[in-house]
Amino acid sequence: MHLLSGVYAAAVTPLDSTFAPDPEGLHLLLDFLAQRGCHGALLLGTTGEGPSFSFEERRLIFEQATAIRQAHPDFRLIAGVGTPSLEETAALTRLAYDLGYDAALSLPPFYYRNASDEGLFSWFDAVLRQSVPAGDVFLAYHFPNVSGVPLSLDLLARLQDAHPDRSLGIKDSSVELDFAQALGERFGTDLLILNGTDSLFTQALEAGAQGCITALGNLVSPELRAVWEAHQNGEQNRIAQAALNEARGVSSRYPPAASFIKLVLSESFGLPLWPVKPPLVHLSGPEAKRALVSWRTKGKIA
Repeated sequence: MHLLSGVYAAAVTPLDSTFAPDPEGLHLLLDFLAQRGCHGALLLGTTGEGPSFSFEERRLIFEQATAIRQAHPDFRLIAGVGTPSLEETAALTRLAYDLGYDAALSLPPFYYRNASDEGLFSWFDAVLRQSVPAGDVFLAYHFPNVSGVPLSLDLLARLQDAHPDRSLGIKDSSVELDFAQALGERFGTDLLILNGTDSLFTQALEAGAQGCITALGNLVSPELRAVWEAHQNGEQNRIAQAALNEARGVSSRYPPAASFIKLVLSESFGLPLWPVKPPLVHLSGPEAKRALVSWRTKGKIA
């Protein structure tokens, strides 16, 4: 197994009432995730509202998150670094490795949705050459439903061939079993594959994934860990996977994920009710009540 194999939460970002990063809240959240079985966390991914923050805000969050290692020295940190700007993405990537992060994860540049594989190769190749030290792990983020820019298997293979001295991987949030299986068939264990869809976790592991990074990892990490550990023993944990399917079904009815997760973290686990940053809005009123009832009666995870 890859050294970064495991269960990761795509962490929400705690904010204060002015929508600024909340350092105390971040420490509280990461400690909560570590105690509930996460091997680590992704900071400032989609669920963490990464594209909504400035460079300086991201730097502050990345710096603050490293404090988790005082209490949990083996807790792994992945930095969400993707922006439409090549230079800013490269700078954030360098910052992450300078701070001792275990990996950086980047969306493709998500404004030009008709970018060719040649253009995407040039962009990722530049980020890797400018910012990723030899021997370190860099993850491409495949989330075409949100970014609008899919990553092809041929693109991943070309990047891998161009950078044999770096460990490349992918976070697959395509919600497509066919793509998850194609990744395993094409790359086997040569590419670190982390699945982003809780309801496909068992199938993705069987297809070659070595772990997951999911939004619901904030809420259901014990079940994700149970599925992952069963797979390490050559088994399936159908009960835990069924619970993940149920939880995913509930959360998908109440977007955006960051709002739903922050609501449930507060109401079911006693964490503060952190705001989301505009343009996202909170779940509130009758919709919030319906979401909580649905979670507690059909998607509840102990």
